[in-house]
This record gives sequence, structure tokens and C-alpha cells, in this order.
Amino acid sequence: MYEWLKDYQRLEDEITYLEHNLIRSQNELKRWVHGDLEKYKLTAESDGARLEERIEVIEYELAHKMNDLYDLKKMILKFKGIEQKIIYGKYVEDKTLEQVAEDLDYSAQYIYAKHAQIKRLLSFNAI
Repeated sequence: MYEWLKDYQRLEDEITYLEHNLIRSQNELKRWVHGDLEKYKLTAESDGARLEERIEVIEYELAHKMNDLYDLKKMILKFKGIEQKIIYGKYVEDKTLEQVAEDLDYSAQYIYAKHAQIKRLLSFNAI
């Protein structure tokens, strides 16, 4: 497949994980500051003491990955017409080609053929 589409899908997965990790870390910090763990004293070496630093690192990484994802979406949107709609539906919205055909009010056979044509074009341009 096309490397930039793989990159897009990989970035989506990484962003999902980072968002989950960020929420978990923020919830853990709340426990240390206002929750059931606030009565315990932290040492400099403890994981709890490094939570704010870890949250900062996660937010930084998340922002960069979201910027990369935005740039890839912009690249996909450079395609025009039906090609852009097929690529966006299939790879960004994660729809099947049948769903894309239904959404665009085209036959599935036409969308399959158009998708194959797009793949050939992208493969040719990657050389």
C-alpha cells in the first residue's frame, strides 16, 4: 500500500493510545493531588512525583502527531473529485468500498475500478 496512507493509519493508532495514556496519567495525578493518595508523601524517585513531567511529554508528543495527521489529511484533500472522496472514505473514515459507493451513490463495481485506478496511479508516482 502507499506509505503515506500507512503513516496516516499508524498515526491515528498512536494518537488514540497517547490520548488514552494522557487521560490515565491526568487521572492518576488527580488522585495524588486531590484524591485518595493525597495523604501520602512523594519522594523524588517515585512515579507519582514524575507524573506532571510525563503528562507534559505526552502532550508534546500528541501535539506533534496531530500536526502530522493534519498534514497528511491536507495531502489527501489535494486529490479532486471522486478520487479524493474514495481515498478519504476508505482510508480516513475507514469505510469499505461498498460503503463508499453507497455514500457517493455509485455502483460498488465502479468504485472498485476507480480505487484500483487510484492505486495504480499512486504506485506509479511512488517509483
